Amino acid sequence: MPNLLDGMRILVLEDELLIAMDVEQLCRDHGAHDIIIVRSLGELQTAPEALPDAAIVDVMLGGESTLDFAKDLHARGIPFVFASGYTQSDEIFRDFPGVALVGKPYSGDDLMSAVAEACRRVRPSIPSPATK
Repeated sequence: MPNLLDGMRILVLEDELLIAMDVEQLCRDHGAHDIIIVRSLGELQTAPEALPDAAIVDVMLGGESTLDFAKDLHARGIPFVFASGYTQSDEIFRDFPGVALVGKPYSGDDLMSAVAEACRRVRPSIPSPATK
C-alpha cells in the first residue's frame, strides 16, 4: 500500500466510533504517524495542542456543525477533506471551494487519496504516489 500520509499527524473529527476506528487504521496503513480522534466539538478543547498536518472532518458531530472549525483549519492553512453523509450542502461548496467532500459510505482508497491530494495542494513537497 502506498504511504500517502507518510509520517503525518492526522486529526479525525468523527462521532461514530466504528467509523473513527476504521479511519484511524486507514491512516496508519497509509503511513500516518499520529492520529487524533475527536468525537465531539467539546473534545476539541482538550485535544493535543500540536497542529495536525491534515484533517478529516465530518460535517456534523453529535448534531453540531463543524463548519466553523473547518473555517479555522482553512485560515491556518491546514489541509483537510470533509467525509460526511451531508453531501448536498450548498454552504460547503460555497465556503470551501476546492475542498473535497467524500460522501459516506466511502471507500478507504477514495478517502486517503482525497487527503493526500489536499496535502499536495497546500504543501506541494508531498510526492504523488506515482513518484514514490
